[in-house]
This record gives sequence, structure tokens and C-alpha cells, in this order.
Amino acid sequence: MKILITGGAGFIGSNFIHYMLKNHPEDKLICVDALTYAGNPYNLKEAVLQGSVGFVDGDIADAKQMEAVFAREAFDVVVNFAAESHVDRSIEDPGVFLKTNVLGTQVLLDAARKFGVGRFHQVSTDEVYGDLPLDRTDLLFIEDSPLLPSSPYAASKAAADLLVLAYHRTYGLPVSLSRCSNNYGPNQFPEKLIPLMVIRAYQQEYLPVYGEGRNVRDWIHVEDHCEAIDLIVRRGKVGEVYNIGANQERNNLQVVKTILEEMSCPLSLIAYVPDRAGHDLRYAIDAKKMKDELGWQAKTSFEEGLSRTISWYLNHPQWWEDILSKAYLVEQHRWKQDMIGAPR
Repeated sequence: MKILITGGAGFIGSNFIHYMLKNHPEDKLICVDALTYAGNPYNLKEAVLQGSVGFVDGDIADAKQMEAVFAREAFDVVVNFAAESHVDRSIEDPGVFLKTNVLGTQVLLDAARKFGVGRFHQVSTDEVYGDLPLDRTDLLFIEDSPLLPSSPYAASKAAADLLVLAYHRTYGLPVSLSRCSNNYGPNQFPEKLIPLMVIRAYQQEYLPVYGEGRNVRDWIHVEDHCEAIDLIVRRGKVGEVYNIGANQERNNLQVVKTILEEMSCPLSLIAYVPDRAGHDLRYAIDAKKMKDELGWQAKTSFEEGLSRTISWYLNHPQWWEDILSKAYLVEQHRWKQDMIGAPR
């Protein structure tokens, strides 16, 4: 198959590309990425320069450019990871999120319909469901849970989800959609909780925890997420939504304390800061549909996955140091030129 992977230079997208190269070397992969602040060419550079992945420096909201890419490449499958994803940034500037997450998805859907793509898969988030009460651990999000997004980010993803499903019903476009819990693993931008805390602990700086740290998330290692998406694309039913979760709920304070303990750092590094506006209390996924229909369940325990993730960041200091210093932005133009000139 020829597969378009949008947002492939980001965290989950780049991990998905490496998963596909390892597990499906027969497929041809093309990455489209606008290389915004969270799109790091280093995540893909070796694979692109070796000719294993084609790269297009492009904005999914640019209809003219996307139509040209679709016409040239004749994709069998589109997997849309491209999104602005940081809640705090969405609170500061919602417009950017609407442009990429909603209008960008619409542009891709139109191109997929025009050029006869065989499967359009939308990668979404459990945040579209809103939150659950902390004292009702029996409640889980199911695929039919109402969409009650709390942040501009979550609202933009919910809007994109509805567009994807509407294109299936209105135009018969063969789509699938997945909503996943909180990911962690290598290549995650340091603004996210786990890499931020690992790096600050390494530097012996204070670790900022919102409110009392009681907010609960279901944590899934990115490799498990990638495997689930691959299964949905190949064997999932057209027009269906699939929840992806690991049943590994931890509150933020537990996560931070586990990181400090793993790194032999004092708990005194924790600093409580004013809570985020509209901060969701609890996310929890029921992934029964994935297990029953596709035989999938997460393999990685939180303890194992977190230990591996901490080791990755400690063993790749240049990766995150270049991000913190913004040196990677200086190099970005040169890297983009290298990628664009690489074999296809």
C-alpha cells in the first residue's frame, strides 16, 4: 500500500512511521508535515535520507498543495496525525487549532474523496469526551459517549471527528476514527507532562504540578497506540469509531513522583502551581471494542513503559537540548532541504 502519514515529524506520527518501517517494509510511506515548532525533522531524518520514507514539506490546510500531492502520489490510505495538540497553547490562541485541526482535516477529506483514497483514518483523542468525576472509577468513555470537549483543542478535534463521520455518511468516503488516551514515549515534545518532568528532574529544577496533581489520565505507551492504529487501518470496519486505551490510570502527582523515584531525585523538587483553566478531572477509556473486534490490547505496563521512556530521554540529551535552546529551529531549514532532495 501507499500510505500518506500527515504530521509524521511529530511525536506519535514519527513513532508510527518507525513502527510501519519495522512491521510493513513492503508499504510505501509518504510524510506530509508543516514542520511547525513540534515537528522535528530529526525524528525522521535518517529514514528519509535513506529513501525509506518520502517527505513533503506541506500544510494540510493548503488545499492547492494537498490536491497536487494526492494527484501525484495516488494514495491507498491516509492516516491523519497532523494537529495542534497542546491544551495550554489552545487556550492562548484557539485560531491556530481551528485552522489545522478542522480546516486541515476538511482539506484532506476533500482530496481523499476526489482521488479515491481507499481508507481515511482520523487520529483523535479521548479529550473530545470531556471528563469524568474522580469519585466514579466505574465510569469509562465508550465510543458512543457524548462529545463534551472542555478546551479549544478538544473542541477542534471533536469538530474534525464529526466532519470525518459526516463525509462517510454524505459521500460514502471509507473512513475510520480512533480516540486514544494520553500517549508517552520517545520523541515527545518537552512541553508535555512526562518529558517535561524527566528533563527538569535531570536538571534538578522544580517540577510544576497543576493544582493538587489530582487530575487522572489513562497512560498508553506510543508503541501500543501505533499497533492499534495499524490494526484499525487494515482490519477495522469502515465508518466505525474505536477507543484506544491501556487501563493504566494515574493522577499527575503519581506520575511525577514515580519519575522522581525512578531517577533517584527528591520529592522536594515538586512545586504546585495554579491550575489550568477548565482542567479536565479524569479521562478513562473502555477499549473493549478493540479487543473484541480486532484482538488488540495494550502490552506495555506503565512502569515498564515509563522506565524505558526515562532512559530514552537520558540517553538522547542532544535531542531535547536542541529543542530547549531552539537550535533545532536554526537547523530546520537545512534539514528540510536535505529531506526534500532525498530519494523518493
